[in-house]
Formats: sequence, C-alpha cells, structure tokens
Amino acid sequence: MIEKAILKINPNAQFTVNANDINQITWLNETTPISNADIEAMIPTVEQELKDAKTSSNYVQQRKNAYPEIGDQLDMLWHTMDKDNELQHKFYDFYQTIKKVKVAHPKK
Repeated sequence: MIEKAILKINPNAQFTVNANDINQITWLNETTPISNADIEAMIPTVEQELKDAKTSSNYVQQRKNAYPEIGDQLDMLWHTMDKDNELQHKFYDFYQTIKKVKVAHPKK
C-alpha cells in the first residue's frame, strides 16, 4: 500500500521500500523524498480506490453474467421483429438476412 500511495502522490517516483516499512524507503535517481506523513495521509485514499475498483469489477461481472447469451438475445430480437411488420420494414436488411438463413436451414 505504501508503494501505491507514493505513486499516487508522484507517479514518476523511483524508490524501494524494505519490508513494507514506511521508515525504510530509499529514494532513487534523485527522486524528491515524500514525507511519511504525506504518504500515510494518502493510504486511506488508495485503499478506498482499490475497494471501489473491486466493487466496480464485481458489478461489471455480475451484470455481464446476468445477460442472456448473445445468440439468445439475437433470437429474441428476431422473434419480436418476425411478429411486427413495421419492424420488418424498418430493419429490412437485417430481417431479410436472418429470414433467408431460417428458411434455408429450418429447425428440425
């Protein structure tokens, strides 16, 4: 977490941290040192961002998993269109393309 807090303050910082100890930071390549107080103050922000990212990732995965398979979604669109002359006309190319396949290869 120390590393992430430092990089949040200075994305170009070059350093090492020994044993995840804030008192054992070595600043490299003339990186201006950041005070321990500033690093410690940034840690809760970094922790919250990581928590938010995980929550967001879970939300995205849950939403993705909740959708029907794409083939099922397209089939729902087809059946809706097949019952509605206005939609057949409005989306003529799509409808005719799918209809040709369904006529050529009917379900058995």
